[in-house]
Amino acid sequence: MKTGEQYLASLDDGRKVWFEGELVERIADHPILGQSAKLIAEGYDKVYDPTGDHSPFADVPTDAQGLREHIEFVHDMGMLAHVTYTSIMTLLTAAGRIMSACPEEVERINAFVEYARAEDLRITQCITDAKGHRKVRPGQQEDPDSYVRVVERRDGGVVVRGAKLHITAASLGHELMVIPTKGMKPGEEDYAIACMIPVNAPGVKIVDVSYAPRNADAGTFPVSGPVSYPESFVILEDVFVPTERVFLDGQVKYATVFAHSLGLWERLGGLSSMADGADLLVGLAQLIAQANGTESVAHVRDKIDDMIIHATLVRASLEAAITHCHVGDNGAAFPDELYTNAGKYHAASNYDMLVQHLHDIAGGSIVTAPSLADLRNPEIGPAVRKYMQANPEIDGETRLRLFHVIRDLTADTYGGWRLVTNIQAGGGLYAQKIVTRKWYPMESAVAKAKELVGVPFAP
Repeated sequence: MKTGEQYLASLDDGRKVWFEGELVERIADHPILGQSAKLIAEGYDKVYDPTGDHSPFADVPTDAQGLREHIEFVHDMGMLAHVTYTSIMTLLTAAGRIMSACPEEVERINAFVEYARAEDLRITQCITDAKGHRKVRPGQQEDPDSYVRVVERRDGGVVVRGAKLHITAASLGHELMVIPTKGMKPGEEDYAIACMIPVNAPGVKIVDVSYAPRNADAGTFPVSGPVSYPESFVILEDVFVPTERVFLDGQVKYATVFAHSLGLWERLGGLSSMADGADLLVGLAQLIAQANGTESVAHVRDKIDDMIIHATLVRASLEAAITHCHVGDNGAAFPDELYTNAGKYHAASNYDMLVQHLHDIAGGSIVTAPSLADLRNPEIGPAVRKYMQANPEIDGETRLRLFHVIRDLTADTYGGWRLVTNIQAGGGLYAQKIVTRKWYPMESAVAKAKELVGVPFAP
């Protein structure tokens, strides 16, 4: 197992990372990326055991209770640990689904998972391609590099080229899990590539952006300040991948297996995050209503009731997905597809309702309230404190802090990031509709309808 210090040292491996137009010399020293790296280091230290042979978050759940405990555990460890866990489970889920057809590839997957666990590595997920013209198939693009592809097959491996977008914290991990973003057809064998690439491999270039606040006053960004991670644009310029790291090469029939496996785990992660997030928004709505003195106003109570019902249904979907989990041939438990996708769709498509209600309850001070630095100023601070108070039982500073939390969480840069990622994580909303329909027991529903109207039902 690695310590946080060893993790930070592992980033000095020659990786090529750019941030706002400049090559980053040393990630740990960077004013923005360094703070994210330190968050990850804290996660390493949180579970470090000098006698352990692997991090406990990398254990594979085999039943519903183990699945439930792991969700809570990896959330507590931070974003990159969560992404690593879902990457491992993606590989094992895919391996279980191609076990009979691709035995050699499954052996490589299992060997890599054991290696990643033994070395206490962090993995990020590279799935979304540049895609080029959206109406054109991968193999028919004007620029063939619009989707990651194999450009050369050599003895001992393949050479890949292309780019992957929207990759959370790619620059801060150790390995890039590169998988197809969609199904491939005959003639598109070069695009049916799944493999694992070290971040510091020759030809890998990463461009980072970040929603991290640039304000030194932590109180102004109480939510995003402590939890910011970069989003990465990963460029693969003729990167050689050894055969032992190739998990799919040309088998177009199985290209979707990896994407669907990742989608399942990403959507479970999104569902669990939004269940916690919905409860938080309900709590903030109740607190700011109390601070405003409006908690007993009918329309405020009605809005909070709407939020409570939404939060409860999201939580119920998560519990159903876990309780009705399935165990694959390799012994790994994975969540139920129907409840995971329907729950994620419901949570994401109604998230704006939660935020709208919270903003309506809180009021315009979400974006116009003075800063905490103003509150500390001896000349204007007392007036800020006085006029920020509404309910005599809740002081002005508490109400001011509530406004800043709500703004940072829902109405500033980080809030915009959450709004987009809630929709896009694990694929857009339509993808969840497609999978929900696929797994819904339609025949049973139709049979019940036919029985009610008296139409004979042929089994």
